[in-house]
Amino acid sequence: MNILTLPRLHKLLANGIAALLLLSVTSPLGWVLPQPTASAASLRIKDITHIKGVRENQLVGYGLVVGLNRTGDQSRSTLNAEFNFIRNMGGRLANQNDIRSTNTAAVVVTATIPAFSKSGDRIDVLVSSMADAKSLEGGTLIVTQLMAPNGEVVALAQGPISTGGTSVDAGGSSTRTAITTTGRIPQGAIMERDMYTEIGDDFGVDLILDRNDFSMAARVAKAVKVLAPAKAMDGSSVRVTIPDEFIDDKISFLAQLETIRVDSIDDISKVVVNERTGTIVIGNGVRLLPAAVAHGGITVKVQTTNSVSQPGAFSPSAETVGVTNSEIDVIENPGSLIELGGNASLGDLVAALNALGVTPNDLISILQALKSAGSLEAKLEII
Repeated sequence: MNILTLPRLHKLLANGIAALLLLSVTSPLGWVLPQPTASAASLRIKDITHIKGVRENQLVGYGLVVGLNRTGDQSRSTLNAEFNFIRNMGGRLANQNDIRSTNTAAVVVTATIPAFSKSGDRIDVLVSSMADAKSLEGGTLIVTQLMAPNGEVVALAQGPISTGGTSVDAGGSSTRTAITTTGRIPQGAIMERDMYTEIGDDFGVDLILDRNDFSMAARVAKAVKVLAPAKAMDGSSVRVTIPDEFIDDKISFLAQLETIRVDSIDDISKVVVNERTGTIVIGNGVRLLPAAVAHGGITVKVQTTNSVSQPGAFSPSAETVGVTNSEIDVIENPGSLIELGGNASLGDLVAALNALGVTPNDLISILQALKSAGSLEAKLEII
């Protein structure tokens, strides 16, 4: 038989009380079960910032695309380029009139190269028609110099063009599955020189936030201080001083720096509207002050009927005249009034308007009116 000693009794009571304290949600038996604690999402510094000065570089060049199936252009610049190319390759032409083909097109070649690119690296290029070429489908770009804004040749591009679609035009009818006056050449350019990129200075680096925010800048500076001295300079930059042990090894320091995690923040309340597509994106935390919304619509319909006024058979001076008859109808849709209380969310407004069958274009107009009236407590951004 087990004997319940006083220390053992105290231990059992302590375990029982601890078990009861762990319960925080009411169960069918009256017990309270634990609720999970909400934790803020954390972001890596490398996902929300970049090092000042470490950036991509853009290149541009002018070239010729050959091998087209009579879909090229015959602009004067293209004829000049063809004439010079043939002469430079050892060909003989009396004048530009000897070139009558439409199998060539003048193009602009662009490319974006990442930081730290080295000689021999391959990069993608974008090829776009300059003149009136109908299509670049099936064409090949001949060797083209890609230059930096200072005029220095950085890469050479050449290769077959991929348009990602087709365009056919015959007998006045046409079919197109994609824009074929622009195409890509994957890995179509070769770097001819190294791209030197300076990382910070002798004392530190500047972290640039991808989005301007004072709160996030302060949090980044606070998080970085566990590794090195840091200070938020403004809403978009944080100055980080490199410790003495990493002065000659910045890459190891940055590798540790970019993995530090920072708690996310509540973003600015924003409503983004795309009028071209009728798309509306509503951010978190958008609220409305008390407002009443009434919205109706007017539709004007114009219908034209063409007829002919034919004179009688024995009218020598009369002639046949075309007559246009137009009918105009104005249809006014009845408006509906919606009242919204204070602190109503934008979702409540959208749900109410959707129930009335309001179109996205009408909703965009309503949002603009609410912003002008001071009822919409959010930034309205139209793109």
